Amino acid sequence: MAKYLAQIIVMGVQVVGRAFARALRQEFAASRAAADARGRAGHQSAAASNLSGLSLQEAQQILNVSKLSPEEIQKNYEHLFKVNDKSVGGSFYLQSKVVRARERLQEELRIQAQEDREKERMPKTSEPMPGAGQKLHTRPPC
Repeated sequence: MAKYLAQIIVMGVQVVGRAFARALRQEFAASRAAADARGRAGHQSAAASNLSGLSLQEAQQILNVSKLSPEEIQKNYEHLFKVNDKSVGGSFYLQSKVVRARERLQEELRIQAQEDREKERMPKTSEPMPGAGQKLHTRPPC
């Protein structure tokens, strides 16, 4: 009887251990995926988020823009700034959020323009090198 009880306890511990290990692996994978996603966003963009206190997505939501179009950003900024003016019963807090959102989006536009300029300066590597794809002639082994 004690033998069976010990076997049941050992099997239970093994099942719980495997489940815990699997959950731990999944958590590590999710953490790694999130870190990779943040890394792809770019270091400059992350720095801009830290400076303005808003993420790019938050700024886009505040100004109600889906694409980073300077004209649309300015148009929505002017409208929201006027609507939230304290003299017409608006909120200074919301008005400042609108200003910060515009600053964040303008910073993102500047970062994108800088990245585009850097890409243009990089030499085109899509063209094959002279002689690429040709078979190399080697001497047969002796």
